[in-house]
Amino acid sequence: MSGHSKWSTIKRQKGVTDAKRGALFTKVAREISVAARQGGGDPDANYRLRLAVEKARSVNMPSDNIKRTIDKATGGGEAEQFEEIVYEGYGPGGVAVLVEAATDNRNRTAAEVRSIFTKTGGQLAGSGAVAWQFEPRGLIAVARDGSIDADEVALAAIDAGADDVDTESDDTIEIYTSPGDLEAVRKALEGAGVPVESAENTMIAKQTVELDSSKARQALRLVELLEDLDDVQRVTANFDIPEDVFAEVAG
Repeated sequence: MSGHSKWSTIKRQKGVTDAKRGALFTKVAREISVAARQGGGDPDANYRLRLAVEKARSVNMPSDNIKRTIDKATGGGEAEQFEEIVYEGYGPGGVAVLVEAATDNRNRTAAEVRSIFTKTGGQLAGSGAVAWQFEPRGLIAVARDGSIDADEVALAAIDAGADDVDTESDDTIEIYTSPGDLEAVRKALEGAGVPVESAENTMIAKQTVELDSSKARQALRLVELLEDLDDVQRVTANFDIPEDVFAEVAG
């Protein structure tokens, strides 16, 4: 799971940067809107909405903004209609890339995603081209500090139904579950006094591809440009990050 740990560390650090400049607000608001429209505006009865609201709070999105977004999506005001689309493609070095988007203009988003793949040495592919190389998983992150015993967290997670626990990272313990077990494991951990930093359903590469430093930098640039698009909610790729490149980005 080392490749996943490096990837997750970089994503979390990028998330902090994005939050500081407000870049996540648009994406989180869209996730809230889609979740509320599909499953209703009550977070207690709509698990996906609850996750989206928790994410919004974690990036300090004002409560009024959250409520207004839910109200609009459920009929309390004029709301944009967002369509969820997954784009698939190949990045530098032939790595597989999944791009999850929520858009109100399919043609615009497709053109923007295709342009970024092309100018970074990649190629947009058809549906099903690379999706088989990924699987949906629940991912729970627990921040490590002096009071956290990684072994105890791992045991508590496995007892609660987690599939795997990665304790290799110095700053975070990553707990993997089936998508359907994410909420139960999260609740069990919190009930056991484990401070959960984040919990989300995500896509995980079944295997990672090693790239040389040059290709890895190009691939990270592709991911960064895609994530800068307002329509793009999440980008997942299956490459491992060489230690020197990881140190550059994580440092």
